[in-house]
Amino acid sequence: ISLMNKNDELHLNIFDKLGLSEFTYKTFASGGIFSKYSHEFQVISDAGEDTIYIDEKRKIAINKEVLTDDVLVDLGLNKDDLKEKKSIEIGNIFKLGTKFSEPLELFYTDQEGKKKPVIMGSYGIGPGRVMGTIVESLSDDKGIVWPKSVSPFDVHLVTIGQDVSVKNFADDLYAKLRHSSVDVLYDDRDLRAGEKFADSDLIGIPLRCVISEKTLSEDRVEIKYRNNDQVELISKDEFLKRVIL
Repeated sequence: ISLMNKNDELHLNIFDKLGLSEFTYKTFASGGIFSKYSHEFQVISDAGEDTIYIDEKRKIAINKEVLTDDVLVDLGLNKDDLKEKKSIEIGNIFKLGTKFSEPLELFYTDQEGKKKPVIMGSYGIGPGRVMGTIVESLSDDKGIVWPKSVSPFDVHLVTIGQDVSVKNFADDLYAKLRHSSVDVLYDDRDLRAGEKFADSDLIGIPLRCVISEKTLSEDRVEIKYRNNDQVELISKDEFLKRVIL
């Protein structure tokens, strides 16, 4: 049995970009009326509705629905090596064979001129389910931590105070970012800094940029990446170099 094919590799590359590959297991499940197995991609999560048994060394798993001694032998797995986990299914592959192509007369002509039915398959990833899984898997006690590759915005621009110079500086920075096709969430609400920072952490955009009277007095902007606690004061030009590719 082949435990990995090109479609599997494609899915795993996608999950790497989503920040989920560390928690994602190719999982053998029932292939129904189409094939012996279907291939699910399950993400380990206490919020999951599925139960799978994982082999951490081989990075594969078996869905509880097909866990039998015969399947273990077929896949070359040892039950003692498997760990039971809750998981969320975010992708799958089904081998459909010729079940639909033959009745629909979906044929192709090979190099020898013979007519043959198309061998079909289906694979997919649920975007809504993936978003929920990212939130469940990558969030911390402050809120969401979006991976840069799927974040709804690139930068969260936050002003502190209602000083005109702060607003003018932030407006100019916002315009420069948008002109360079950087997606920006601009928070210029009249709220305390703590409230704005809490909302920023909750929303989870990868990079926060703060403009205040204090940062302007030092001719700097304050930046912080969502996935760590380090705060930096850098020049506007340096900031633009970091975010404009």
